Amino acid sequence: MVIVDEVAKRNHGDGDARAVSAVPTSADGLRDYVAWHEAYDDPQSSLSWRLSVVRSWIARSLREYSGPVRVLSACAGDGRDVLGVLALHSDMENIDVTLLEIDPMLAARARQQAADLCPRIRVDVRVADAGDPAAYSGAVPADIVVLVGIFGNISDADIARTIAAAPAMCRPGATVLWSRGRQGGDRTDEIRRRFVAAGFAEIGLDTLDRDGQPTVGAMRFVDETEPMPTHRLFTFLR
Repeated sequence: MVIVDEVAKRNHGDGDARAVSAVPTSADGLRDYVAWHEAYDDPQSSLSWRLSVVRSWIARSLREYSGPVRVLSACAGDGRDVLGVLALHSDMENIDVTLLEIDPMLAARARQQAADLCPRIRVDVRVADAGDPAAYSGAVPADIVVLVGIFGNISDADIARTIAAAPAMCRPGATVLWSRGRQGGDRTDEIRRRFVAAGFAEIGLDTLDRDGQPTVGAMRFVDETEPMPTHRLFTFLR
């Protein structure tokens, strides 16, 4: 079952700012993320590496649950990381998925992928601004939260705000996945410290020492769920 929430607002998502270069910009001055996704077609690209790592963590996290599981992906793009894993769990009917993506074309691709790969799983594809807390209504708290492709495209202050809001996105014991390139300014240790301060314990850190030097982190929420903030979480800068 696929649901599409047509809530179009002005922010863009899905992508590490340093994963690929020379990608055209869209009319609003941000990277053309539809074109940006073409780098996934290159199995040697840093995006393909990141996709493989994120899928591995999602699959590992799903195996931890025997009951209902709620999955949330912010700035989800075409959803290939989450949906690629769910295709292998298509017999599980107790998974509830929400994908937030501002680009209507990428959201449409996610909708089609969900229908083709995992038609028995409830997938709510929302054309929505993941920087707006209202976009998360009814989708949180979740057991698996994917914040991949965000931290490389927003300000340091917005990274701090988003991590501070993560306890509102998570049920106790939830897994959060995040990513950030290290080339041109390594924020990895700062991000890790902020997650720990927000009530998370690190369970994994994967790095690639080429291209944009991407990092994928995995955190376990070890505190109690908090109310969702009402202030804006982030705004994409590119």
